[in-house]
Amino acid sequence: MTGRVYKSTGSWYTVKTELGEIYECRIKGRFRIKGIKSTNPIAVGDIVDFELETDNNQESGIIHNIHERTNYIVRKSVNLSKQTHIISANIDLVFLMITINNPPTLTSFIDRFLVTANAYSIKTVLLFNKIDTYDEATLNEVKYLAHVYRKIGYECIGVSAITGKNVDKVKALMQNKVSLFSGHSGVGKSTLINAIEPSLNIKTKEISTQHMQGQHTTTFAEMFDLSFGAKIIDTPGIKGFGVVDMDKEEVGDYFPEFFELKHHCKFNNCMHIQEPKCAVKEALDKGDIEFSRYRSYLQIIEGEDEHYRTDNWEKE
Repeated sequence: MTGRVYKSTGSWYTVKTELGEIYECRIKGRFRIKGIKSTNPIAVGDIVDFELETDNNQESGIIHNIHERTNYIVRKSVNLSKQTHIISANIDLVFLMITINNPPTLTSFIDRFLVTANAYSIKTVLLFNKIDTYDEATLNEVKYLAHVYRKIGYECIGVSAITGKNVDKVKALMQNKVSLFSGHSGVGKSTLINAIEPSLNIKTKEISTQHMQGQHTTTFAEMFDLSFGAKIIDTPGIKGFGVVDMDKEEVGDYFPEFFELKHHCKFNNCMHIQEPKCAVKEALDKGDIEFSRYRSYLQIIEGEDEHYRTDNWEKE
């Protein structure tokens, strides 16, 4: 039998077949995919083959094969720096949810996320949430950030899960696709998903004001079928996002504005750091490339991943 993984809770996987039948499945023995050092061999969104077995009148499935993934999105495991965690697989569209404050989303986090999605050719839309709560100065900040990312080709939408602003726009983009929603804890993922599909009624919690961070309400990624022909993956809130398995030389290719200019650099292997006649550095000096983007690039190639969860760069 073949089905798609809708939920993973450690050792058990909820798998749904094309006929809509749901089975709880597990893996037999050691199961590793070549080339991926991952803490979770199977992720939500994976297409798997399984066989049914009955034990004490309980029917469950044994997964014996994973179909090749069209893409997946990974991050570093929080405690095991050499290991990666696959957030989900076979995604059509990612919505990265951003809040300016309560909790703040740093540009370094946004850029790391975009580099990873870009590396796996996953289209990302930036959702600036909670715009109903911002004063004029903060709204200007949203407009500025949206301008930065629109300029380099990313779609940016200001939304409010509470007032419903632009929720219909998001729904239109999701039609007939598997969409992943991601972002820090507390950015309002669950509230927005409930606004998109009220019948889901995903649990939400208020922000912990002491730390301005959300409390984790989603502990495992989970996929849901929506009434308007879309699938959605709700993910646990991410504190940090380390870029995985990328050569320093290729990082610049996943910054679209760097990639566009690199053929103008004097050296074809230019790293855009200290080389003479570097088109990227020239564009930076002219203000055509945002400093925050260049700084994120340096952080990634200098391997500052170990500090990515605590950096307080954002004092601009």
